[in-house]
Formats: sequence, structure tokens, C-alpha cells
Amino acid sequence: MVMNTATVGAAVTPAVIETFLTHYLNRKPLAQKPTAHISYDEGIHLIRKFLIYASHHTVEEIQRFTSQWVPHPHWVKVDELKIPEEYTTKAAQAVQEQLGHHGIEKVGGKIWWQWRRPGSELAAEWIEMRADYQERKRTKNPGTRVMLYVHGGAYFFGSVDEHRYQLQRHARKLKARVFARIKDLSLSCTKLIQAARYRLAPQFPFPCGLHDCLAAYLYLLTVQDPSHIILAGDSAGGGMVVSMMVILRDRGIPLPAGAILISPWCDLTHSFPSVAGDNPLDYVPPYGFQQKPSASWPPPNSDDMLAIEEGLIQSLSHNDQSKHHQSEADAVQGFHADTHPNFGTQNANAASRTNGNVPTANTIPGSGRDLSIMIDGKLVEIKDQIQMYASNHLISHPLVSPILQSSLGGLPPLLIQTGGGEMLRDEQIYLAHKAANPTKYPPGDVFLDESPHNHNRNQVNRWKPTDVQLQVWDDLCHVAPTLSFTRPAKYMYRSIAQFGAWALARAQKTEIEILDDDDVSVISMSDSEEDDANAEKEKSDDAGYKAVGKAGDALPPFKDHMIRERVDRHGIVRPLEPESELPGCSLPPSEIGVIKEGPVKKWMSAKREWDTRYASAKRRVQKQRARELAQGYQQFGAGEVPPPSALAGRRKTGADLREGKKERSWGMSLWSLWGSKHDQDAIKLEQEADKAPETTLASAEDGAGARPLHDTKTNQGKLLDKGKKPSYSRSRSRRRAVTDQNQTENQDEVDEKTPAADLLAMRNEKPGQPSDNYLATEFAANSTNPAIFLKVPTNEEYDLKRPKADGIAFPFSIAGHNASASMTTLTSEVGVPPTKDVRTREVMESGVSVNSADIHAAAETGSFSEEAKVMRENEKPADGTLVSEKGKGKENSVPMSSVDSEKVFENGQVVGAERPPLETFVTASSNFPTSSTIA
Repeated sequence: MVMNTATVGAAVTPAVIETFLTHYLNRKPLAQKPTAHISYDEGIHLIRKFLIYASHHTVEEIQRFTSQWVPHPHWVKVDELKIPEEYTTKAAQAVQEQLGHHGIEKVGGKIWWQWRRPGSELAAEWIEMRADYQERKRTKNPGTRVMLYVHGGAYFFGSVDEHRYQLQRHARKLKARVFARIKDLSLSCTKLIQAARYRLAPQFPFPCGLHDCLAAYLYLLTVQDPSHIILAGDSAGGGMVVSMMVILRDRGIPLPAGAILISPWCDLTHSFPSVAGDNPLDYVPPYGFQQKPSASWPPPNSDDMLAIEEGLIQSLSHNDQSKHHQSEADAVQGFHADTHPNFGTQNANAASRTNGNVPTANTIPGSGRDLSIMIDGKLVEIKDQIQMYASNHLISHPLVSPILQSSLGGLPPLLIQTGGGEMLRDEQIYLAHKAANPTKYPPGDVFLDESPHNHNRNQVNRWKPTDVQLQVWDDLCHVAPTLSFTRPAKYMYRSIAQFGAWALARAQKTEIEILDDDDVSVISMSDSEEDDANAEKEKSDDAGYKAVGKAGDALPPFKDHMIRERVDRHGIVRPLEPESELPGCSLPPSEIGVIKEGPVKKWMSAKREWDTRYASAKRRVQKQRARELAQGYQQFGAGEVPPPSALAGRRKTGADLREGKKERSWGMSLWSLWGSKHDQDAIKLEQEADKAPETTLASAEDGAGARPLHDTKTNQGKLLDKGKKPSYSRSRSRRRAVTDQNQTENQDEVDEKTPAADLLAMRNEKPGQPSDNYLATEFAANSTNPAIFLKVPTNEEYDLKRPKADGIAFPFSIAGHNASASMTTLTSEVGVPPTKDVRTREVMESGVSVNSADIHAAAETGSFSEEAKVMRENEKPADGTLVSEKGKGKENSVPMSSVDSEKVFENGQVVGAERPPLETFVTASSNFPTSSTIA
């Protein structure tokens, strides 16, 4: 059945009627929930029903429906513009530099993703309230409030037209102009709002959309100062905004004044607990997005490609039913379950790629092999692509899943709004804490070590914490502002305007005048349920509980770079629970970015249903692909391998790939008018009011505790910029950090998140200050506010058998307590004492010299054997010096009195003060160097 306004209306109308009846006939289960409001209850059920209906249509059909032309209200001014090609070229260069050689290879090249349909230039829209435009024109003001908005839609559907009613609300609240891209993304800007139309997956997978959004921002920088710009995005658009800012930060491109992330989708691996649980208050399908098969989705998997190469599908295309007769079930190839996997097979984690000799399933995306996971004793191998935006091996790429970035520090201030009832809440809460405390939430070792040339471990400590306001809204759904006509959405728009006004005022170092629209707010004046009004008033009177702020209200102070709030449906704010009580923040790094059993089981169940139901359609698509492959596709050149879903890799010679003409959507128009009704009524009340609405001022002085906007790098990051080797980087260690939690409220520039390397650099910048006795040995006398390192107890037997040099253990151990001449020489010449003297008489009589550290370390520990004591006494000359057998002379002597003063302690062990570099290690068969040659 075709997908249009009539068919969609017929599909959703029964759900609307049913919701209306059950809402009033069975109100008790809805109490104390957002669904207590009929408008919210109707809205969430309507979206849920639409997504279910749309899943039984092709990707192309839902894209066509959601991108239809929607007229804008007469009180809104919309201007479309084309982004010049020079900015797409600059954006492509920035993306290539960010990807690096390794990333370009994984993406499949650096050219194919720059290709566009003929006649489809990158476009964007300016969206602004007409009254604000006329005022700007009269005062000749170019505008100092711009929001670049990136719309959501799981990266594969949605448009500026679909989101315009939300964008105009942002423009009115912030008295701003919104800039939106016109292909697949929408970008909104205050005073002026820009929405961008970026290319959509799966025909244009990663990094196509990111490339387009970045180009829109680079163009915007030519007409607006970065301090005038705020980035904003919802769902997939929110994740895209985070990746944009990381590229801007790393490439040295001016960052905006701030960013607003509404339910950002930032983990495409679905590795957080909330995705696996039940989420009855959300409308997002729990199994992901399944669509009827088409030329665009699903793309051929590895088995399909192998069949094509072997000519099996080509024979099917000739209708040779006698040779290859397939049943409907034979087309189900989305996954394969091995009921007899290797004994002991375990799921891998991100702590390490290896697990000894234990067989592991490939649960970590990025290896190039098919994903696999152990479920109920079976090894499930995932064949089909899971997410439309990226191939399975790319869903863990840090530009695809920003939660796997080495660091999210050094970004402009962020507002993150999360629905407490949405499926993706855990990853959004984690994102906020990771940005505010980068060193506490690094990715797993597998992801840090994936691209060694990027020095990811150094990046963890390179950037200062980002200031974040996190709001978790009780029981709300994914991207609740979509339901702009509801009471909870009203409060969310207020918070967005409050944060946006503060961020702009702070970046511009001035005060910003904002409309106080309480007197004309339709929802504020509407006749809602009496119990809601009473509950709101009662809660606001409670100690410590305040109503959510609006534009012009002072932003609360930041504590440890965060404003952590939980907000109920009445807009009442209370403190968010501690990190230890939040499931998203309690997940170890080794489990983040790793596919999990719960989400995979949901996906498998839906995949089996869709593939069985549409098996014949899938087989028709396979035949068509075989015919096209036989005819041949246009190529981009050597090294360019577009993903199977990419339209760039399926260009047939002579085919017309231009987009069809847009038609008007009456259904989308009605949805937009419903969403715009609040703004229309508010504007009407403004015009009828006896006086102009009051205005308030947003000040840069609000939000105390935030770091300076452009002070983004730590001292270690500054050293890296100068090409100097950092003195500290995150590595696998058996040490834990015990840090000052700022209980004394010391407001110094040093806090509990300052790495020891930064303390060292600060000490060097402030000569003459007293040294600190509380730092670990390697950072002693170099700090003012220390991080204290405690050694975790280790295996004593391991330390007995494995020698160390300069705190680094050699990659071998001594079997039992037997020592060879070469082992004794190695430890003796380097000056690293064993815990006890294990040499035999034969070794002592071998002629190998003794280092002073050996004698004094053994003397300190009392670990001389009786036999060794006698032998050492015979080696000691009368003048009190230790003499090497290979060079008896003054230059090779070490006075006993000097040894005591040169002792050095590391990790509780005595080591020699004089150590040769590692390359001077020798074996028993070598010519041993003397003390003079070592020096």
C-alpha cells in the first residue's frame, strides 16, 4: 500500500480514538505521569502508531513522506539559500584530517562520500519570526543570536519541513534566527535560525551527513561571529552536533557559544542498560528500525555478496527454478545461530582484544569480521547491517558513537535534556558526565589502542572539563519537545531559551534582552487540571525545590563543571541522584561500545518476523542487484570502496539519479499547524495586550563556576601542541588515585580532576613555590594540590620472580628460585635488586661482578643467604669500596659512603640511583660494560 496522507491517517485514527476513550475511562494508571495530560497522551500514541505503520513501508517511502513540502505560517519568515561549494570542500578536508589514514580506510575512501545527486546542492533555510525580521531591518541589525539546528530521525528520515514548527518555537523564545540545512539535517539558530538539509542514510551513510552539517557551520562562520552561534540538535541530530564540535575542537576551528542536545543518540552499539529494559513510556521501537526490503535497505550482507560473486543470484535472475528453488524461509539471512560453538566461548569486552586461550565471540565492532555474541548457549553471528547510518564495523567509531571519544572535554557549554522514560537515557546521562569529567570516563583499552597514531591515550588528559547542564525529565519520552503543544514541552523550551541566552551573553560578554512571555503564554493561562496546578504550587514551596528557569533567569552555579537536575512534569527542579546511583555512570569502560544480549535478542525477534514476512520482496531485490551487478556500476577509482548501502556505489551508467519533485503533504501540514497553534495564539495575545510584554536580561555573570569559554586545554594539552612529550598519559596500571574532593571549598584553579602532569607543569610555571611532599615519587616536589597514588596489592610470588628496571617489569619471569648467570648479570648490571639473593655458589664463582645496589638492597631487606653473605665479604676490599672484576681501579670503584646517599625508593623497593639506558642490557655471553662505559 502506498504511503500518503490518506493511508497514514487511516492507520493512526483508530489509535487516536482509542487513546481518547481509555484516557478518560481508565485514568488511574496515568496519575503522576506525563500521560495525565490528554495532549501528551494523544501525541505519544500517535507517534508510536506512525512508526509501526511506517516500518511496513520501504525506506524510500518514509523518506518521501517526511520530506514533503510543508507551508509555513504567515508570521514566520523563511529564506532558502545554497551553500557554496567551497565550504563543502573545506568541510571534506576537515573530516579527512579527523578520520586520519586508518579512519579513511575503514570508511572506504575519501571521495565517494562527497558525491551528491545531480542537481542536489547543499541547501539551508533561515527561519525567523517575521516581526523580529522587520525589527532587525529597521535597526539595521544583522542579528547576534543564531541557532544552527540539526534535526533527528535516526539518520534516515525527517526534514526541515517536518521540524519547522519546533524551529519557529526556538526562534520566538530566544528571539533568534534559526539556520537549518535543507537536505536531511535541520540546523536552528537564535535571532536567526538556520536549518540544514543534509543527506540521509542508508543511501548516504556516514560520513555524508556529518560532512554536510560541518559545511553549513563553516559557511555560517563567514556571516556570523562564532560567539553569536549556538548549535542544537535532537536525537540523531544531537549526536551529530557532538561529532561536529569534536572536529571543530581538534581542527582548531572556532567553536560556537554553546550547544543544546535534546535526547542525543550517541551510542549506536546500544551498550547501555536502559536499551535492554522495558520502556513503556517511550515511542521508539524497542527492536530498532525495521523496514520493508528495497534497493536501499537492507544492503547485501557478506553471504549475499559471496552468492553474487559465485553467480548464484545471477542464475536466479534467469528464473532457473529447477536448479535453485528457494522457500520463503531461505531468504531469512539476517543472522545465524551456531548451536554447538567451541566449548567455553565467552563474550569479549573492551578491556583487551585477547582473552588467553579462551575462545571469544566478536562483540566489539570494528574488527572487520561479522559481529557475534553468545546468547543462551548459542553463538549468534549477525549477518545483516544493524544501523542504517553506518556499517556494523563502524558503529563504534567515535564520530558515529561520540561516547567512545577519547575525551569530550574542551567543548563549549552544553545543555543536555533527557527523558526519564526514554530508551536512550543511560547513554545521554553518561555523555553529560563524560564531558564534565573526561579523565573519569575514558573509553575501553580496545578503543584507545585502535589507532595508535592518533595517540588516543594522551587525548584523555588533553582537554579541560566541559561545563554541562544536565536535565533528566521524569518519565518523558524521547525528544519530548516534539510534542510542542504539551505542558512538559513548554518547560523544556523555557530551559533551552534560558541556557541559550546565558551562553550567548557569556560568549559575547554582554547582556541579552529576552522576552518574558508568561503573560501571553497560552499553556500558562489554559484551564488545565486543578490537581496539576495545586501540585505545582505545593512542590515549589518545598525547601530546595524551585521551578525550572526561563530565558533571562539566572543560571544555577556549576559544581564540578555540572548543573545536575531532575525535573518533573510540573517543571519543578530537584537534585539529580549521585553518579553511583545512575546505571549509565556505573557501567565499566570495558562494557561500553560492546554489543549486549538484550538489545540483540529484541533485534533478532523483529528481524525474523520482517524477513519472513517480506521474504519474497527481499528475493526480488536480490535478483535486481544481480542484474545491475552484471551490467556494472560506475567507479570512483582506486581505494574507493563505498558501503553496500551507499547510492554512490550503485550508480548505473545513464541512470537518472536526480531527486523527484516535492509535493505538498496535507498530513504533515496538519501536524505542523497543530504544533504551531501555541505560537499563533501567543502572538495574537501579544498584539491584543495593552502593553508590550516585559523583557528580562540574560547576564554573563550567571552560571558561576564555569570555566572560561576559550580556556579549553590542560597544561598537558599545551605541551602536546608544542610538540613536547607529555609527562603523563593514561595507561594500564595497578594504581588507584585518591583525590581531594574539594571538601575545603578551595577555589584555586587546581581541583580534584587536575592530573599530576598538570600539577607538574604549573609548578614549573611558578618557580620559588614550596614543593609538595604528598605526591607520588615520580611527581614529588612539583605540585600544590596533589593526587595521591596508592599501590594496589600485587601478587608477591609474581614480584619475586619478575625483575624490574626503572619501574618497568621485564617480559619474563624466573622459574622457581633458580637463577642463571645471564639473569644475575642482567639484574646486577642494571642495578635492580631482586627481593632476595637467589644466586648459587656456582653463579657467585662465575666471575660476574656485583653492583652496589645489590648489596644494599639485600642489606635493607635482610634477604642474604648465609652462603651469599660469606661470598660478599670475600668480594669487599679493605678500603671499603666495591670493585668490579672486569676493571679494578678508582674509576670503577664505588665508595661505600656514597651508596647510602644515592639510594632511591620506587614503589616500596630500593633501586640504584645510577641506571644505564635500556639498550645497555647484556647477556652472559656478551662483553659486560664497565661502570665507566655505562656512564
